[in-house]
Amino acid sequence: MNTIDEVHVAPLGYEDERILGPVEKYDADVLYLLEHDDRTDEPEYHDDLRAELADLDVTVRTVAVDLMDIYDVLGVVTTLVADHPDDIVRVNVSSGSKLSAVGATLACMCTDATAYYVHPEGYPYADRGERQSYGYADDEVLPSYPIESPTTDQVAVMQFLADTNTAAYTAKKKDIIEYADEVGLSFLADNQPANDKAKFALLNANVVEPLLEDDYIEVEDVGRRKHITLTETGEDALRAFRHKVRDV
Repeated sequence: MNTIDEVHVAPLGYEDERILGPVEKYDADVLYLLEHDDRTDEPEYHDDLRAELADLDVTVRTVAVDLMDIYDVLGVVTTLVADHPDDIVRVNVSSGSKLSAVGATLACMCTDATAYYVHPEGYPYADRGERQSYGYADDEVLPSYPIESPTTDQVAVMQFLADTNTAAYTAKKKDIIEYADEVGLSFLADNQPANDKAKFALLNANVVEPLLEDDYIEVEDVGRRKHITLTETGEDALRAFRHKVRDV
């Protein structure tokens, strides 16, 4: 019989009790601490937090992430949620930086995870090097406004472009179709196009046009060929949703 775990995700910033409180309240089975990947020193109360967590029946896992990068946080959180498809996943958006809060909240809007904000008992510390709050008063679930993320096929094509394009070579639509055939992307596999013309039409409708609308790719006419490249926005989106193509 499969069990359903209570999984919490919390950026590890200048907070401790705002992380500990919900873990105790919801009797979390797993806690992912998102730790800044460029931290040279760590506040002593982080050790205190880990010691208190060790006294609880919770599995603590640390994940390195750039807490000042929205897309890095977004990508890590969506990946963790994807790793727990049958579990209850709650994401603490109040324990890290403002940018990590945005990334974590967006991740919940793209997935079935629940974002929550923790209200402390007070804010006594003005020094950024100190804890920003004390106590755990309560938490509230943030409203969710679902946003549409790229499809698996679209992310796979973005990954293909990132892997293929170099200073000497730029991928063309023909290259993408050959790749899609090779790995069995659904926009071709599910439709069984009768000829190359039909394949190009399916590529345009299911991949190229949606990615263009979202400003994830650019298409440049070079003679009779169309060269396709990722935009900076597309590179960020790939970082955020790369977990969708781990098995492609």
